[in-house]
Amino acid sequence: MYKQITSPQNSYIKELVQLKEKSRIRKNTQTFLIEGLREISLAIQGGYKIQTILVVISIINEEKLESLLKKANPPIDIIEISKEVYNKLALRESTEGILAIAKSKDLSLKNINFNSENPLILVAEAPEKPGNIGALLRSADAAGVDIILIANPKTDIYNPNIIRSSVGCVFTTNIATGTTSEIISFLKENNINMYGAALTASVEYQTIDYSLPSAIIVGTEATGLSDEWLQNTTQNIIIPMRGAIDSMNVSVSAAILIFEAVRQRQLKI
Repeated sequence: MYKQITSPQNSYIKELVQLKEKSRIRKNTQTFLIEGLREISLAIQGGYKIQTILVVISIINEEKLESLLKKANPPIDIIEISKEVYNKLALRESTEGILAIAKSKDLSLKNINFNSENPLILVAEAPEKPGNIGALLRSADAAGVDIILIANPKTDIYNPNIIRSSVGCVFTTNIATGTTSEIISFLKENNINMYGAALTASVEYQTIDYSLPSAIIVGTEATGLSDEWLQNTTQNIIIPMRGAIDSMNVSVSAAILIFEAVRQRQLKI
């Protein structure tokens, strides 16, 4: 029999609402909230420590719950919650009846592992919208990018909207955060060519050879890359616009660029 919490006014549930909503709380406690079976499974696969699982027994498939628990490292507290409590904590309308509290990881550059001698890296400078960050993570995962670096992040990576929009890719991706200066130094120290998506002093993206260790750097739609990046890139690249507009969503631009790099690398295998 699991411990039960049925009231949304329970003090512990109020703490979890704060954990969901406030980056400061996530940072101070070094924990975060995960919603959904797939996302929790990917967190376990990515080596995250699950501390607590909250379930609505009337919703969750018990076989799936047991399968999930077998994958996780004990001990894990299991708490049965009411639908009212779940609705207080969940973001999605279509529910699976399961949430988890996990321990965050240190995402600093010193913990990056190079799994390839010829890495392909995606760098995003100062992304603000969690949906864009999630989409960037999904594109990078789909392309098999080796590392994702977030420069000058405007929100923490464990924001529930990033987890949701990345459909859990945030947990299985080799990811780190740092300042623009730190990331530029990191790339130079590791002899990574830097290709910045920018309008100035740029060549069309498909003319570049990405077969050597490469980092593709994208900025925000509003301001683009900072001067610091523009002064340090190996070459700036541009996606030619054939229509009336002069820019695309950052996640779309990043996908085009990294899949071109992947295409070139596959031709040289």
